[in-house]
Amino acid sequence: MRTPIFKRILSTRHILLYVFLCLFFVVLHAQIRPHQLRKEVLQSQTQAKTVQKGKKSKARPAAKPAQDVKMLAPMANPLKDRNADLVYLENSETLSFDKILRPDVQMLNGSVKFRHGNTVMYCDSAYFYEGANSLDAFGNVRIVQGDTLFVYGDILYYDGNIKLARMRRNVKMVNRRTTLTTDSLNYDRAANLAYYYTGGRIVDDVNTLTSIWGQYSPSTNEALFKNKVNLVNKNFTMESDTLKYNTKTSVANIVGPTHILYNKETDIFTNRGWYNTSTERMMLLDRSLVKQKDGKSMVGDTIFYDKKLKFAEGFKWVVLNDTVQKATLVGNYVNYNEILKKGMATDSAMLVDWSSKDTMYVHADTLYTSKDSIYNAARGINNVRIFRFDVQGLCDSLTYSARDSVLNMHGEPVLWKDNNQLSGESIQAFTKNQKVVKVDIKKSAMAVQQQDSIYFNQLSGKEIIAHLDSGQLKRVNVNGNAETIYYPVDDKDSTIVGINKTQSSFVVMYLKNKKVDRIVMTSASNGNMYPLGQLSGADLLLKNYKWLDEQRPKKKEDVLITFPKKGAQADAGKDAKKNTKELKAPAEVKKDTPPAIDTKKKNKKKPKK
Repeated sequence: MRTPIFKRILSTRHILLYVFLCLFFVVLHAQIRPHQLRKEVLQSQTQAKTVQKGKKSKARPAAKPAQDVKMLAPMANPLKDRNADLVYLENSETLSFDKILRPDVQMLNGSVKFRHGNTVMYCDSAYFYEGANSLDAFGNVRIVQGDTLFVYGDILYYDGNIKLARMRRNVKMVNRRTTLTTDSLNYDRAANLAYYYTGGRIVDDVNTLTSIWGQYSPSTNEALFKNKVNLVNKNFTMESDTLKYNTKTSVANIVGPTHILYNKETDIFTNRGWYNTSTERMMLLDRSLVKQKDGKSMVGDTIFYDKKLKFAEGFKWVVLNDTVQKATLVGNYVNYNEILKKGMATDSAMLVDWSSKDTMYVHADTLYTSKDSIYNAARGINNVRIFRFDVQGLCDSLTYSARDSVLNMHGEPVLWKDNNQLSGESIQAFTKNQKVVKVDIKKSAMAVQQQDSIYFNQLSGKEIIAHLDSGQLKRVNVNGNAETIYYPVDDKDSTIVGINKTQSSFVVMYLKNKKVDRIVMTSASNGNMYPLGQLSGADLLLKNYKWLDEQRPKKKEDVLITFPKKGAQADAGKDAKKNTKELKAPAEVKKDTPPAIDTKKKNKKKPKK
């Protein structure tokens, strides 16, 4: 009886043992199979990336499930090959899963805190995708990186694999004393670069900058702005198409069409340059324009401008224009002091006076302009040359003051009026209503009138005073040691009848229709009349005679011609060297035209470096 019972007991135990072993292998297979699937997924991802990176290589077929189940070694960090750190969850009041709808998501609520490297992220709630190393954060989102960088917003989408944070709604980035605000911000932690594309604002200790598109680097403090860039300072505003800016140095690099306005006092137009908004010093390139409300403006290839000191200097074909006084100063180097109201030009320097219908052009090695409370003044040094349609001249130095309307010429001065040439040690030209009314020549004074190609009427003395009426030479007075050589003309046929040589203390010569009409001398005079052809050579010339028509500026471009200072005779102009730059017309000089700036144009060419 015992034996059957015992056999039944043994049989029951065998059945239970068999069932237990079956269940064990099922559970073991259930634990191993997910690991195997994970491996296959990772392999397929790796193969897909290989195909994308190397287009020439062919994609390998997906790995087939293993037929034999083997015990696997512990898995390595799946992100190790991508050089990415894991995002860690450090705190949450609640944690939940939705095994059916979102089994791969951890739903977190209350004082949520993540850590990724040296960056900490806070929020009210979040979805944590641990397998994908990413998260979505909501409510009071805050990113803290080190002790200097803070980012705030309502929503955060963070990818830990590429270290990209996409912050949305009410976004604010604070980096020391710089604050960036926008509605949508992408922050690349790997490159330490933040950018927005729907409009944003950056504020530092000095300026407030706004634009449609912007880029900011917290590590370098460099920012790039595009599309409707606006910089607001307590002293000025800046409107630009493209602008680079350093929030630490407050230096703006202008790389597109830009307009700077100083409280309706100064307008600056430029396409390229450098501007320190803190010191208000700038370097403007590519024919920039600086325009003042008092009518003065400067255009040049390169302009250095200090707004605080109110001092500007320009290089290479600079034009300093004054629309109020109707005068223009030109040169390859020009500077101007707004406080002292003084300007200086050199290197092909020229002063253009277009206050009257007959524009006057004055050249000198160095030109100076100034203005007191009322009157303007000008001064030229070395190689002074003057051209106006009705009068021309040259000298070594020149001064002019609107206070007395007197033009002073020194250093072998010569003045031409029609076919008359005036010379001496010094010349004073008195003007009235922009016209010369009197010319006073002192010491070695001489007046020469060209009769024809051979004969010249001549006057010399200690002092010569020429009187003009309506721009025409009417009378010439010679005071002291007067000498004349005069060729009388027959009224009937206008032929020369002889040679008249006289000596007297005082002589008065009258002109009519630009020719000598008659000569009046004192009673104590000595003169002789010679037949034409009896005298020749030196007998036809007075002691100080010189005819410098070759040096006479006959058009405005001639003022830039250089002549020898010494021994300048009739042939001196043959060896003169002309300036290679061509003089601009008065109409071109007078215009205050800003550089070509089209802020509406989207595709702009980059400036040449």
